[in-house]
Amino acid sequence: MDKKEQIILTALELAAENGLAGVSMSRIADKLGMRKPSLYNHFESKEAIIAGMYEYLRERSKAQLSLQSIDYGELVRSRTAEEALNLAVSNYTSMNTQPEIMMFYKLIYSQRAVDPAAAGIMREETQKMLLSTKNLFYALKVHGKLFVKDADAAAFSFAMTVHSAMDYTLDCICSGAEPPKDMLKDYIAWFCKEFGGEEQ
Repeated sequence: MDKKEQIILTALELAAENGLAGVSMSRIADKLGMRKPSLYNHFESKEAIIAGMYEYLRERSKAQLSLQSIDYGELVRSRTAEEALNLAVSNYTSMNTQPEIMMFYKLIYSQRAVDPAAAGIMREETQKMLLSTKNLFYALKVHGKLFVKDADAAAFSFAMTVHSAMDYTLDCICSGAEPPKDMLKDYIAWFCKEFGGEEQ
């Protein structure tokens, strides 16, 4: 484990104990047994550490699920639109519910209304999700699995619905309520009935 990784994981541990507001360069240095100025050789600020934490945890979660690079043409070629969308949403959900990244997102969600760095991370994650969904929709359209006039608008609508459903599920979990079981699956089935399988 290199020093950057040690710093990121230490910051995550401190954040889990005290929230993001309780993370500081001094506390990270103390916990690692190093001098505070030495941290600046690796990260220029607390915000840079939090951004590094996001990239590190996201990439590690993708690697654990073998989602490093996706060939969207290959993903949709032998699947129906419903199968492809269910697989893509399942992969994305699995990636974002790995224990460490789930803990990180809980912290970010709690801070995004008051912390520009936290809001920036959520904006970046949403942009990545939108881009992936657009690429998937282009592949579905090219392979004749999805029939929409505007693939960009359809991808945006689909991605933001999935994003909202995932937010709602997280709210249920955090509040101790039972999360809905088949909400996304039912939505995907409806979406594909409306836009997949035959020309509209």
